[in-house]
Amino acid sequence: MRVARLLRGLALSALLSGSAPALAVTPDEILPDPQLEARARALSHELRCMVCQNQSIDDSDAPLAHDLRVLVRERLKAGDSDSQVLDFLVARYGEFVLLRPRFEWYTAPLWLAPIGLLLIGGITVLVAVRSRRGIAAKAEPPAPLSKSEQARLAELTKPGRG
Repeated sequence: MRVARLLRGLALSALLSGSAPALAVTPDEILPDPQLEARARALSHELRCMVCQNQSIDDSDAPLAHDLRVLVRERLKAGDSDSQVLDFLVARYGEFVLLRPRFEWYTAPLWLAPIGLLLIGGITVLVAVRSRRGIAAKAEPPAPLSKSEQARLAELTKPGRG
């Protein structure tokens, strides 16, 4: 009984902590201009935290993510466009800093691999279905039983035999 209560409590706390919004952006980072802040937040959602790797810098509370959020805001205050900020960060940290890499010749396999895998899977299924149908169509019906086989079958299936 105690263990069940403990497990329910742990599950509930995990559920509640996972549903809480990430508050990684600190009040001292927020720009006074709401339009610039909205642009900064949008850009922060597109940039990968180099420490966490599966979080945006907007969601991460790592020190490097904080530095990147401040850098984005500084570049925006300096008058850079969104694409200039992204280009600056890609030049500095590489394409990996983007959560959604751009479609370039060297990222084409990353973007096209899922389509290729789906095509290969579809073709494989199609070939397998067609080959099964071909095997079933080529199968000959069994030959009829000979007279001696019919007699033996009748003898084996007589009622009262045991």
